[in-house]
Amino acid sequence: MAVATERLSGGALLRMRWLPVAAWVALIFVLSAQPGLSVPGTFEYRDKVAHTLEYGGLGWLVYRAARDSWPATPALQRVLLTALALSALGALDEKFQSFIPGRDSTAYDWMADTFGGALAQIAGVVFDKRRRGA
Repeated sequence: MAVATERLSGGALLRMRWLPVAAWVALIFVLSAQPGLSVPGTFEYRDKVAHTLEYGGLGWLVYRAARDSWPATPALQRVLLTALALSALGALDEKFQSFIPGRDSTAYDWMADTFGGALAQIAGVVFDKRRRGA
């Protein structure tokens, strides 16, 4: 039940789907390595919103890459494995950040990362179902 998309060759699949994922992950870790970096503004939970958006964007990219890489795999299986991988990456990012001076590493940030990644997976499934007309 894969979405009707043009089948990408191996090289095109890598360039069009997985390189943006790698670039986004690299950006996350570059930003995490910045001592004392914080989200501007005065809204109390702005950092949680930033984490949700950051991993939501990554989750969307990974959803598209996984869908196009393994179209025969059931969507639920892909979504669950991807959400688990994104959550693990969020935990790794938080652990990495704990070694950076002036940075916080909290379970709440990890939960916001996980929420953003999972939300993107759900949005991807809904978007694909609507696009198929199901």
